[in-house]
Amino acid sequence: MTALLPGADEATAPVPGRTGSLLWTALRQVATTLLVVGIVVLLWIAALRIWDVSPYVGKTPAEVWTTLFADDDSAELRAEIGALLQQTLTDAAVGFAAGMLTAIVLAALVVRSTVFEAAVMPVALVLQTVPLIALAPILILLVGRGYGVVAIMSAIVVLFPALVNTVQGLRSVTPQLRDLVLVYGGSPSTVLLRVGFPSALPALFASVRIAVPGALTGALLAEWLATGKGIGYAVVSAAGRSQNARVWALVVVVSLTALVLYLLAQLVETAVLSRFGRPGSAR
Repeated sequence: MTALLPGADEATAPVPGRTGSLLWTALRQVATTLLVVGIVVLLWIAALRIWDVSPYVGKTPAEVWTTLFADDDSAELRAEIGALLQQTLTDAAVGFAAGMLTAIVLAALVVRSTVFEAAVMPVALVLQTVPLIALAPILILLVGRGYGVVAIMSAIVVLFPALVNTVQGLRSVTPQLRDLVLVYGGSPSTVLLRVGFPSALPALFASVRIAVPGALTGALLAEWLATGKGIGYAVVSAAGRSQNARVWALVVVVSLTALVLYLLAQLVETAVLSRFGRPGSAR
């Protein structure tokens, strides 16, 4: 069907200078991320000084660096944080996959049926507005404390923004292009698969960029409220024992991890949209 559509070959044909443009865009995104990190570090130091936070409670970037790399037990702490981070990333991956797949399937059904949209969107909105800390006891009773509750809690964080963005992307198909597919013998499902989803790629990747830190947040909440594993529980446990340097180290590590994952999602988005010649692929 795509071969029948005008411009289909041009959309996937090699574009002169695309590799150089893609590399330049990737370098610009990395430089922007480093600049953001620098600004956050400066604001961090300024906030501690402006509000005169006690050194016992507030740790500077230099103190966090010392905790992670210069103390006698830094190697042991890094190994422990590495194991905790691996658990948290596994939990986040489960929630990310569950939330994104659910959002994509629901979005496809929503654009095909207004009745289904009227039934699904209010439920998704309610799940978005109800605090997870209130839902956690019910979810634990229903599915236990394993990966099921992690998947559900992370998926709830991811679901609504991903669903809304994907629906808007799928509905971005112009009436003229939809009619063209139907004239050539395509069905509404063909419009959705061959035209809707390619047109929705920018919105879909925007959803991915939102979902990556969202899934990590959901995983941390699930670890704190349900599983008792990973960085989410380790932060609460260390705070309860007044191990403030450890708390700051854990928070910095998981924050940097979220930033790196967001950057990777941006780079993948740039590469894929550039491959398909989508507008904004060279941001």
